[in-house]
Amino acid sequence: IVRVVRACVCGSDLHPYHRMPASPTGNTMGHEFIGVVEEVGRDVATLKRGGFVIAPFAWSDGTCDFCREGLQTSCRHGGFWNAPGVGGGQAEAVRVPLADGTLVAVPVGEDSIQLPSLLTLSDVLGTGYHAARMAGVNERTTVTVIGDGAVGLMAVLSAKRLGAQRIILMGRHTDRTDLGLEFGATDIVSERGEEGITKVRELTGGDGTHAVLEAVGHMPAYEQAVGIVRPGGVISRVGVPQYEEAPIGFGSLFGANITLTGGPAPVRAYINELLPDILDGRIEPGKVFDRTVSLDETPDGYRAMDDRTALKVLVRP
Repeated sequence: IVRVVRACVCGSDLHPYHRMPASPTGNTMGHEFIGVVEEVGRDVATLKRGGFVIAPFAWSDGTCDFCREGLQTSCRHGGFWNAPGVGGGQAEAVRVPLADGTLVAVPVGEDSIQLPSLLTLSDVLGTGYHAARMAGVNERTTVTVIGDGAVGLMAVLSAKRLGAQRIILMGRHTDRTDLGLEFGATDIVSERGEEGITKVRELTGGDGTHAVLEAVGHMPAYEQAVGIVRPGGVISRVGVPQYEEAPIGFGSLFGANITLTGGPAPVRAYINELLPDILDGRIEPGKVFDRTVSLDETPDGYRAMDDRTALKVLVRP
């Protein structure tokens, strides 16, 4: 049992917020949380009461073949928060299945000033890093990030961390793109659609960029990615796609040897790699949180993110 110290609202939470049927009993929500271990089951071997932990957005056993390959989101015995019989992170406490394989202990107290940044390891930082990693970003890679939400900004930070020298951020909200510049973006393109495609190609000598990190999930963002990726390049999608069919034929991907990759980030595989950069102060991804609410005020947090008056909302039970 983990007592939740910090949780948050994710951009992907807005999808069920828009379409989930009303329920007289309500539904558990949230998949990002950090907290303190209050109770441990008899089979838990690596965690102790009182320890501070990070919970990835998927729970996993850490021992199956997929987990050993670093793909915990496909764990043979795991799953995602808010599944039947499993609660969500926007709560006072959460029962964590397969705790040894899921939770990551961190040597901090619950009063640490680094809590917001540590919370990003639960999802958005790992997801942005997954986008950049799957695209093979390195010091020779030009990168475009589509989307100035929290995941898009984490993709910018991650591309910079992996050595990219040219990072174009496509976004229209100045407060967000300013943060993107702080995280490592070199250019901002506010135009969308064909205008945005033209602008990126102008910035890249007509070629487009080696990597396009798509952090939105809607068809116009995918079409934009296809329009700006360089021949031989990679489109890496981490925005949860709100469509099943998309152009992949000769005129879109095949003819130009474009690779399409991405998916739900196995953030459990990345936490130990990214954690030292936070603890040592080399990165501060917690800057994406621009509003804090209590647990009872969480609906206000959803409304703020849906209205785009907040970038990412921190929940403090």
